[in-house]
Amino acid sequence: MANPLLGIGMHGVGALSSSVCYTPQKKTRAWSWQTYWMAQAAVCWLLLPILVAALTTPHLRSVLGQAPRSAMLDSFLLGLGYGIGGTAFGVAIQYLGFSVTYALSIGISCVVGTLLPPLLSHQMGALLRRSGSDCIFAGILVATAGIFLSGCAGKLRDRDASRTRDAEIKSLKHLRKGLFFAVVAGLLSAVFGLALDAGQPLADVAARYGAGQFQGNIILIFACGGAFVTTAVICLVLHIREGSLHEYIAFADGPERRLLAANFGLATLTGVLWYGQFFFYEIGHTLMGKYSFVSWALHMSMLVLFSAFVGLFLREWSHCRPRTIAALTVALLLLVGAVAAIGWGSYQGGS
Repeated sequence: MANPLLGIGMHGVGALSSSVCYTPQKKTRAWSWQTYWMAQAAVCWLLLPILVAALTTPHLRSVLGQAPRSAMLDSFLLGLGYGIGGTAFGVAIQYLGFSVTYALSIGISCVVGTLLPPLLSHQMGALLRRSGSDCIFAGILVATAGIFLSGCAGKLRDRDASRTRDAEIKSLKHLRKGLFFAVVAGLLSAVFGLALDAGQPLADVAARYGAGQFQGNIILIFACGGAFVTTAVICLVLHIREGSLHEYIAFADGPERRLLAANFGLATLTGVLWYGQFFFYEIGHTLMGKYSFVSWALHMSMLVLFSAFVGLFLREWSHCRPRTIAALTVALLLLVGAVAAIGWGSYQGGS
């Protein structure tokens, strides 16, 4: 069943879905951040995990009845931490922008999320002795360097776009808060890999009932469910503090009814795209076989890589100076090389 090369392809689809999931947010109007975040979270972390698991897991009720309750609880509790990380990521973007937030948060998450599971399970020594492991770990290091360099390129791009003194003062004012939330997001986002590992007994039961490569979808009910709970609590606190809870229905009876429908549509699209990364991540993770531990690094690397290409397509780099373009080019080459190295190492180990 293991097919590392196909698994890398599935990780690529998931990363592409994740890299474009925030773009609909730019088109929303008259909604506070917490309104939009809560709406998209309900789609990607609550509704879709349940719906997709029900559609792809044969005899779901029997699987849930036989699966260990401890695995459900552990995956859910770790998902709570991931929900805090995901929300912190959204807050960090408000202070630092996409480029720096992606570089810091995803760079931290790439390293921690990849190395922590084998360290906790005392399997690092065995992984290092596997064929192709030297190429894989070299790829992880190169990926980390590429992620941080892409963040530097993004910061240079922001400076190229706005070189006024007022912009620099505003940037410094928000830097400390942004760095705090970005680091929290990176550390807690890495917990999602642990949530998936904790829920593996659920996938094992689903596999016995014929779920095949979709066996991991049942884990997402609990891992994503935990993320939704913490997200909902945080957003509700912000709603109460800022008096913004009415925004979900504020335009229902007026001429701006279309605006409300458009906002919900954009939030739904964000949720679908964000859930897409989980869906394809789980398929890719299963297909990676004995090298599934590298799934998180692959996903993070390709997420940043595709995010940069999306930015190029949207002409976000069109007015940058040569040094900014040079930094971006080197970052992209490093990320492409990292994915190739990880892929080659996985192929060597699987052949």
